[in-house]
Amino acid sequence: MKIAIVFGTRPEAIKMAPIVKEVEKRGMQPLVIVTAQHREMLDQKLDVFKIKPDYDLDIMKHNQDLFHVTSAVLNDIKPVLQKENPDILLVQGDTTTTFAASLAAFYLKIPVGHVEAGLRTWNKTNPFPEEMNRQITTRLTDYHFAPTPWAKQNLLKEDVKEENIFVTGNTVIDALLMIVDPNYKFQESPLNRIDYAGKKVILLTSHRRENFGEPMGQVFSACRYIVENNPDVEMIYPVHPNPNVRQKANEILAGVQRIHLIEPLDYRPFVQLMNKSYLILTDSGGVQEEAPSLGKPVLVLRTTTERPEAIDAGTGKLVGTDYQTIVREAQKLISDTKAYNDMSTKTNPYGDGKAAERIVNILLDKVK
Repeated sequence: MKIAIVFGTRPEAIKMAPIVKEVEKRGMQPLVIVTAQHREMLDQKLDVFKIKPDYDLDIMKHNQDLFHVTSAVLNDIKPVLQKENPDILLVQGDTTTTFAASLAAFYLKIPVGHVEAGLRTWNKTNPFPEEMNRQITTRLTDYHFAPTPWAKQNLLKEDVKEENIFVTGNTVIDALLMIVDPNYKFQESPLNRIDYAGKKVILLTSHRRENFGEPMGQVFSACRYIVENNPDVEMIYPVHPNPNVRQKANEILAGVQRIHLIEPLDYRPFVQLMNKSYLILTDSGGVQEEAPSLGKPVLVLRTTTERPEAIDAGTGKLVGTDYQTIVREAQKLISDTKAYNDMSTKTNPYGDGKAAERIVNILLDKVK
């Protein structure tokens, strides 16, 4: 069987790496295609997981927009798929790479397997463009690998045949458990100088397109207030390279004592930073899934989430981008031990670290 695996961004690489490794473990050679929708951040993940692509479409350009990414993926992947003619093309999640590669496979009558299928907000502009990327990919998919029963129910409501849906858990937990190391020592400054045992370290990640502008300003202002009013708190923010994010972060957070603005981290140190943190504030989908496996409460900086399982399980709380709400909920977890323990001890709803194994077993059994 020839299994083609395509991805183009950091989150996709993290979530597809366990499948690449599982296919290799079975004695097969996966066909790895990267679009490089995000060049530098993707390359970091390839190095961490020791993945060498068979094809690198290298589509990223300065100030690229959705028109460029969509058309470049569609046009550049066509000759690769025509030449290799895989038995199935695996895509992941909700990126433009996922949507465009699935459309290309459909045009060429190549079956599509969608890893992390069935997530929904049912708001086509939030997250943008990810929600519609997911919904369109569902219509193009033959094998739907849903991470949770909730995701499966979403697909059933959209008339996807039950025999084509498989609940597998989320491969992000596989990747996390491959990488986490309780004895890890940071080499990077200032991470190697922070007292993780004596301070309450808050990890912030913020990059969502729908939060650009005033919403992100509210988030950063709340973070500044939290740190300035809690002497035992340190905050670490690996700042996303998008200029819309960097400008606002520098404007509000730069130079504030005990707030550390750092460059984006490679996956390995980022996982260790999550593990050493006290609390996580994020608009990242992957972090919402990963942090509960490490016993870290998550405040989700979004007005909607396509991952309500974490909210329902009590491992995360949807706080949006409102200044007062963020301050109130963060302060509760900083000062109220019972509230903190209630969130940190809940079971992760996203899986047990064996999702990739289940997906490959299904492919070997079902794909002809």
